This record gives sequence, C-alpha cells and structure tokens, in this order.
Amino acid sequence: MRALIICALLALAQLPAQRALPSRTEVAAMERSFDQRLQRFSIDTPIEVLGLTRGVYLDGFGAVFTAEVNLVQTPGISPFRPTLSKEDVARARAAKQKRIPELRNLMRDMMIASASSLDRLPPEEKLVLGVSLFYNSWEDATGLPRQITMQAKRQLLMDVAASRLPHSALDKIIQVREE
Repeated sequence: MRALIICALLALAQLPAQRALPSRTEVAAMERSFDQRLQRFSIDTPIEVLGLTRGVYLDGFGAVFTAEVNLVQTPGISPFRPTLSKEDVARARAAKQKRIPELRNLMRDMMIASASSLDRLPPEEKLVLGVSLFYNSWEDATGLPRQITMQAKRQLLMDVAASRLPHSALDKIIQVREE
C-alpha cells in the first residue's frame, strides 16, 4: 500500500518543465526587426542593407545575428563615369567615418531591444550582433572597420532596459570587437 501511495505521489508531482528555447519564428521576427531598424536609421541618408539579417540560436550559447550594410550610398563607376575624383573618394570616406559611431549606437539599442523581445532566450546566454561593412574597391577604407561585433549576456542587457543598471554601464556590459 505504501509503495502504491508513493507511486501515485510521484505520478502527480510536477516534473520540472523543459526549458522552452527561442523558436525559429522568434529569431526570424528579430531578423526582420533588425532589418527595419537599419533601413529606417536615416531617411535623408539611409544605410543600404546589402543582405538580410540572419540569425541562429545556439543552444547553451545564445542568439547570433549578422548583417551586411553599406553605411553610405556612394557614387558608382560606370562607362559614363569611369573614375571618381579625389574629392568624391574623400567625401565617401568622411561620411562613412561619421556613420561608424552612429552605427555602434544603433547596434547597442538593437541589442537592448532584442534582449527584451527574445523572451525564451535564457538570461545567462548571450546575444551577439555582427555587422559587416561594405567598401567599394575604389574607397579608402584605411583604419575603418570591416566588421563590428557586439556581444553581451541577455540578463545584463535586460537590467539596462529595465533601468536596474544605468545606460552608461553598456560600455562594460557589451564586448565590442572591430576588425
């Protein structure tokens, strides 16, 4: 009788729920959100999104998103314009240099927004956003990054979003790599 009661209690006991992880649908929603934020960054001088954002969830690590952009739409070389002037090259470089800090800020905002939106991403896992920057062959990209990657634990990003940590803490929370 005692064994029967123990078996009944074990059968009725709540088993630990399996951890629900981010679905492909949730990751795809974040991809679209990233694309929209990049495209709407500036109406006057838009960022050109060259490839749609791609995301993947890696169990035990976190969510990783990548995109490729051209920070400034630049004049192209064509049969009617076979070369660009030094002034055009310098203007394109200056415009991209100005845009890089703006892109960094946009990426930080996107990290915070996605940490809040990806409800099923475990708080101890990371969120990674990598943006590859396009340069034409004629551009002077000396000293400019070709890729910016940011990563941080979701919990810390949520703490900033909920004002439990100051926005200024992002410099310590988010690891940034530029190459």
